[in-house]
Amino acid sequence: MSQSPPNVIQLQSAGSQSTLAPLPRPPDVQNPPSHSWASLCGPPPWGLSCLLALQHILVLASLLCTSHLLLLQSLPAGGLSFSPAQLLASSLFACGVSTSLQTWMGSRLPLVQAPSLQFLIPALVLTSQKLPLALRTPGNSSLVLRLCGRPGCHGLELWNSSIREVSGAVVISGLLQATLGLLGGPGHLFLRCGPLVLAPSLVVAGLSVYREVALLCFTHWGLASLLIVLMVVCSQHLGSCLLPPRPWRPASTSSTHTHILAFRLLSVLIPVACVWIVSALLGLSIIPRELSAPTKAPWFWLPHPAEWDWPLLTPRALAAGISMALAASISSLGCYALCGQLLHLPSPPPHACSRGLSLEGLGSVLAGLLGSPMGTASSFPNVGTVGLLQAGPRRVAYLVGLFCVALGLSPRLAQFLTTIPLPVLGGVLGVTQAVVLSTGFSSFHLADIDSGRNVFIVGFSIFTALLLPRWFREAPVLLSTGWSPLDVLLHSLLTEPIFLAGLLGFLLENTIPGTRLERGLGQGLPPPFTAREAPMPQKSKERADQEYELPFSIQNLCPCIHQPLRCLCPLPQDSGNEERGPSEPGETADLLPDFGDQCPQPSRGESQ
Repeated sequence: MSQSPPNVIQLQSAGSQSTLAPLPRPPDVQNPPSHSWASLCGPPPWGLSCLLALQHILVLASLLCTSHLLLLQSLPAGGLSFSPAQLLASSLFACGVSTSLQTWMGSRLPLVQAPSLQFLIPALVLTSQKLPLALRTPGNSSLVLRLCGRPGCHGLELWNSSIREVSGAVVISGLLQATLGLLGGPGHLFLRCGPLVLAPSLVVAGLSVYREVALLCFTHWGLASLLIVLMVVCSQHLGSCLLPPRPWRPASTSSTHTHILAFRLLSVLIPVACVWIVSALLGLSIIPRELSAPTKAPWFWLPHPAEWDWPLLTPRALAAGISMALAASISSLGCYALCGQLLHLPSPPPHACSRGLSLEGLGSVLAGLLGSPMGTASSFPNVGTVGLLQAGPRRVAYLVGLFCVALGLSPRLAQFLTTIPLPVLGGVLGVTQAVVLSTGFSSFHLADIDSGRNVFIVGFSIFTALLLPRWFREAPVLLSTGWSPLDVLLHSLLTEPIFLAGLLGFLLENTIPGTRLERGLGQGLPPPFTAREAPMPQKSKERADQEYELPFSIQNLCPCIHQPLRCLCPLPQDSGNEERGPSEPGETADLLPDFGDQCPQPSRGESQ
């Protein structure tokens, strides 16, 4: 007696013109298309959700260690009066709180909040211009600035005040970003951002970190190459291999057991574990000195404001905070659109963008008050991980927030993240950023790329956004107005690649004449992915629009909100049909197509 075939993960092509309704079972389940999206039948198991959350923690650790390492490398040895593990723990605590709030009542997308590199550039500008500098001119080359390393150039108080000033800039950036979100300005400007604004920003976001990735991989190219090869093999070559969830148990006679794409879903955890083990067996301990604490960190502590000292608010911190807020806002809006595209959802509405930016600002305020030199923003590498794993449930985002809070309460556990070899962090960051880069290139087809207008906008935005930061990095003394806060502001903004790409793309897109069809904007549909959403039926679009609604418990508070803050609530026409009523908690528990629906059981005629 033959057994009925097992239920497998339902697949749907990313470029398909079909609806988001449940698809019939494909004839050959052993070879699903590699570019399709996977969706499990029902909510993901808790065990699988924890593994997916652990992978996002590893990606977040790459950003966390990279940003703090590059900042602390500019400090002399022993320049901090506290343990780096406590610095990492405070940042993790703020990231966990911000991630949970963002997923629950922010943009409602499964976005992991991390110390974005958009905070690193202004922080480096702020600390470098505060220190005494020694000039040297090697031969006929350009003038180069070097930090003064002579005795008496700086002391412990100077470096501690530098960290406090950076924390003050983070607080200012959070307050400014929260204010912009409450006013609803960025959310409405987002409606005027078409593919020619978003695509260059994503391309630059993917290319702008190649220097940091190279620095991390340079410590051991062998381990970094091995990790990249394993991630590519697991996610692409073995991504279609179906495995039972419990291979050690005998196959059940029931036809309801589900097979999962284990290699694809664990394409970060498996390579990292393998390379980490190889590094330990070879005795390669590649741990940066700046992140290794001379004394053991405590097992438990409660982060609270003024743990070391209050943030330092100065005019220079105000200038750096403004640049942080502008760059982080543009980066986060790109993350919202990118995550919505990868999850087959329409573009986020203005109220979702406004809520998301407001809560990200509150997360940065919390991080700055806790003494962290890095704020919180939506992480491009974590969104790239969603595209790599092809899974993005909200449950995973909640677990990531919970794990980050737990790590933030234990500096000893947070210090464990610094034992991950630097080539592993560089390889993870490189692969996930490559997904962001490729998604940006794939967005160009939504507009008329053969148009001379569009060709100029794309080329000029990308080239200028990559040229100016390199120019000012090679010759920083070219920008000197005589007033230090203005120098910090201009130098920070002109060395932020994502800010430059988004600003130039937005200005050129909305000032150069062009038809809506030429710009990739459909009639009556929200940009920037209207060309792909045009064939979607109304029922599927209404279901997708539901994902951006506030939880039912908070929707009742919208009538009590004052008129200036109504931009945080959905408009009546955006709330869906009143006859349908509010969604149940389990209905939108996941964002993948058909996630949570019943597995389609094809009839005998359909299976034939």
